[in-house]
Amino acid sequence: MKIELEDPGQEEIKQEKDVVACKQPVSSSSNKKKRASVKQPLKVENKDLKQDGIKEEENLEARAEPVESSSKQKKGASPKKPLVIDDDEESVCCFIGDPIPLDKAQSRWPERYTKKNGGRRSISSSISKNGEDDEPIKARCHYSQAMVDVITYSLNDHVHVKAGDGEPNFIGRIIEFFETLDGKLYFRAQWFYRAVDTVISYHSKDHDERRVFLSEDQNDNDLDCIVAKITIVRIASNISLTTKAKEIPECDYYYDMSYSTAYSTFANLPKDDKSDVSSLSTSLSDGNCEHEAPKMNATLLDLYSGCGAMSTGLCQGANLAGVNLLTTWAVDLNSFACQSLSLNHPKTKVRNEKAEDFLTLVREWKKLCEKFSLDVNDPPKLNKEIDDLDDESNSDDSSPLPKGEFEVDHFVDICYGDPNNIGKKELMFKVRWKGYGPNEDTWEPISGLRKCSERIERFVRKGYQNNILPLPGVVDIICGGPPCQGISGFNRFRDSNNPLADVRNQQMAVYMEIVDFLKPKYVLMENVVDILKFAEGFLGRFALSKLVQMNYQARLGIMAAGCYGLPQFRMRVFLWGARPAEVIPQFPLPTHDVLVRGGAPVKFEVNVVAYNENQKVELLKALLLGDAISDLPKVENNEGRDEMPYGEPPKTDFQYSIRLTLSDSIDPCCNPKKSILHNTLFDHRPLQLNEDDYLRVCRVPKKKGANFRDFPGVRVGPNNTVEFDPEVERVLLPSGNPLVVPDYAMSFIKGKSTKPFGRLWWDETVPTVVTRAEPHNQVILHPEQDRVLTIRENARLQGFPDHYKLCGPIKERYIQVGNAVAVPVSRALGYSLGRAFQGLSGEEPIYTLPANFPHFGIAAGEAMN
Repeated sequence: MKIELEDPGQEEIKQEKDVVACKQPVSSSSNKKKRASVKQPLKVENKDLKQDGIKEEENLEARAEPVESSSKQKKGASPKKPLVIDDDEESVCCFIGDPIPLDKAQSRWPERYTKKNGGRRSISSSISKNGEDDEPIKARCHYSQAMVDVITYSLNDHVHVKAGDGEPNFIGRIIEFFETLDGKLYFRAQWFYRAVDTVISYHSKDHDERRVFLSEDQNDNDLDCIVAKITIVRIASNISLTTKAKEIPECDYYYDMSYSTAYSTFANLPKDDKSDVSSLSTSLSDGNCEHEAPKMNATLLDLYSGCGAMSTGLCQGANLAGVNLLTTWAVDLNSFACQSLSLNHPKTKVRNEKAEDFLTLVREWKKLCEKFSLDVNDPPKLNKEIDDLDDESNSDDSSPLPKGEFEVDHFVDICYGDPNNIGKKELMFKVRWKGYGPNEDTWEPISGLRKCSERIERFVRKGYQNNILPLPGVVDIICGGPPCQGISGFNRFRDSNNPLADVRNQQMAVYMEIVDFLKPKYVLMENVVDILKFAEGFLGRFALSKLVQMNYQARLGIMAAGCYGLPQFRMRVFLWGARPAEVIPQFPLPTHDVLVRGGAPVKFEVNVVAYNENQKVELLKALLLGDAISDLPKVENNEGRDEMPYGEPPKTDFQYSIRLTLSDSIDPCCNPKKSILHNTLFDHRPLQLNEDDYLRVCRVPKKKGANFRDFPGVRVGPNNTVEFDPEVERVLLPSGNPLVVPDYAMSFIKGKSTKPFGRLWWDETVPTVVTRAEPHNQVILHPEQDRVLTIRENARLQGFPDHYKLCGPIKERYIQVGNAVAVPVSRALGYSLGRAFQGLSGEEPIYTLPANFPHFGIAAGEAMN
C-alpha cells in the first residue's frame, strides 16, 4: 500500500485487494501507554449475539493458558501495564484483510487522524482520564481483524493480555486495531476489573472468581501483548442472586456491573437508551412553588439511630426533592436516645434494643406471618401511621377465673431478647392481662403462651396490616452508622489482621445482615474516617464488598460537615447502596467554603466530595462560631432550666434558619426572615463543672487562643513543651488542689497540647463536636462566659433545628449530640436520595445542589432578605 504523509489528517490510502499487512512484534517502550487508573462505566455491545439479559461472545481456542493469580498481588492495586515482548521472541503479529475505509476510520476515531492540537476532540474516542493519553497516537490506518500466533482476533473480542511475571493476565475487550505512522501495530483495549483489582481488594475471596466489572479505562498496547481469546458474558443486573447463579452459561468470566475509581462506584451497566430527565429535574429547582406535584411516599428504617439526626435530615431533604419520606422504624440501644427520637418523631415505631436482637425479631416475625398465611412477599403498603396495638380488648368474656390464674386479654408488643433479665433470650410478647391496666403489663415468652394461639394470630394479623415490623421488600431505605469502637485510636489493642474479630466492630456485619434480610431499595451507611484508615481500610472495604456481593450498586464518599454550612469540620464516610432496579444516588457537592482541619486517608483522597482544584466555583463563606450561637442568651455554669425564652432576635442567616418551625424547615419556598420562628429555647444548659474546674475556667482569659498555658506558674519551654515556672509559687485553689493539675493538663500529649481549658473564639470553627463536655483535654469553653458550651450550642454546631428537644441526663444529651450525623449533611444526602428515588439522578457520582439550598424555592433576588 502507498501512504502519502504530507497531511496525516487528510491522508489518502491507495490499497490493493487481498493484501495482508504483517509486522514482526514491536517492543516500543516510548510509544507504549500505561493502563489507565480512572474507570467509568461504558457499554460495548455485540449486536450479533444479543439476548435478554445475557450477551455471549464466541469462545475460540486460545494460544496460551491463563496465568494463575498471584498471592503477591498488591491489595487494591490498579492493574499494571501489559508486558512488552522482546523482539527476539518468535511471534507473528499482523493485521488481516483490507484496512477500514479511511472515511469510516476518520469518523469513528477522529483523534487518530487529526493533526496535533488541531481540531476538536471527540467524546466518543476520549482517552483515559488520568492524563496519560492526552495526545493519542496517530494512525496510518485501522483494521477490523488481526492475527497473533495463528489465532484470528476481531474487534469486540475479549482477550487476556500479558501482565508482569507471576501476575494474572489482564482482561480486556479489543476496541481498535491500528497501524501507526511509523508502521507499528497496536490494539486498544477496554479493561475489565477483577474484584481484587477494585477497592474491594483482599475481600475478593468472598466473590465469584469469574465475576469481573466493566470499566471505561482504555489504552493502547502492542499487538503482541495479546495472550488468548476468552469468553465473557453479560448478565442482567436486575435478577436475584439465585437466578443469576442459574443464568450464567459456561464461560471464562461474566459481568453484570461496572466499576469506576471515581468515588469507588459499582453501578449498573449503561443502557442503550438514556432517558432525558433534564426537564423534570429542573422543576425541582426552578424556584416555582405555586404548583407542587403530589409527593411519592417512602419508608425508612433508622438503625443505630441515636436521637434521630441522620433520619431527620434525610426526611427533610427527600421532602424538599418531592418524596414524602417517613422514619417508620428506628432501633437503638440507648434508651435516652430512643426517648428523644420518640419525642420528636411521634409517628415512628422506636425500638430500644440491640441491632442483632432486632434482626432475629424480624426473622421470627416473617415466620409468624407465614404461619398465619399472610403474604410476606406483598405486605400492605404503609400509607398511614402505625396504630397503637394497645387498644384491643377481649373483655366480653366475664367468666370467673380460678384463683391464682390470670387471663391474657391481648398482646401489645413483641420483641426478641431478655426484657426480664433472667439470662435467656427468646421471642417475647408483652401481655395486657384481663382486668388489669398498662402498669401491670408483663413480658412473656412465646413458649409459655401455647393456649393463646388465637390471640397471637390476632396480634400478628393486626401487626401485619400496620407494618409494626418490616418484612423483606417493605423498607425503601435503611440508614445508620454501626459503631466501630474497636478501631479507635485510643484502643492500644486493636486487631489489624482481622478487625471483625473484635466484638466492638461486629455491628458493621450485623448492619449488612439486616440489609441482606430486608432488601431495601436503598442503603446509606455513615461512619468515621478511621474505617478507611485502620488496617488499610479493612472495614470500609468490607462494607463495599458486602453490598456488591448482595447485588447492590455502591458508591463511597467522604464529606465534611463544614462544607454544608456548619462551623465545624467533621469529616465522615458515607456509603450509598442501591438495588439494581434503582438509580444510585449522587453525592452533593459543597455549598460553603470551610476551614480545613485534617484530611482523608491517602488511598481514599479521590473519595472526598469536592470540586476539582482547577474548577472555579463561588461557594458561600465559611460559617464561624459567632454565626451559629451569638444570639443565644447568657447562662451560668449552674444553669438548670431545660426551657427558656430567646431574649433577642436572630442575627445571622444561619440563626434565622435554625429557628424555623418543623413545617417551615421542609418548605423550599420558606423565607426564614419572613416566617414565624420557634419561640422556646430548649436544652440551653451546660455541663455543670465541679468547683475546682469552674475556678480554673474563670482564670482562663477571655481572648482568642487562651488556655491553661495562661495560668500563673506555667511557662512554655523548649520545643513548645509546657513546664512549671520554678520562680513562681504554685497557686492553690480553695480546696487545696493546685490550679494546674499535672497529671492531665501538664502532661497531655507530652506537654505540647494547647487544648486543656481552651477557650473558643467567635471567628473560629471547631474540629469536631464530641460526646463529652469536660474541658480537660479539648477546646470547649465559651468565648465570653465562664462555662463550657451548652447542649444547645453543641446541637447548633451539628445543625439540629432549635425545635428538636432532647431527653435524658445532661451528659446523655451531650452524647446524643456528639454521636449524631450533622443534619445539614444528611439533609443534602436526603435531597440526593429523593432525586434518585424519582429517577432524576445523573450518571456522574456528584452533582450541584440548587442555589440557596434548602430555601431554593425563594426567588434569587428575595433570598434571605
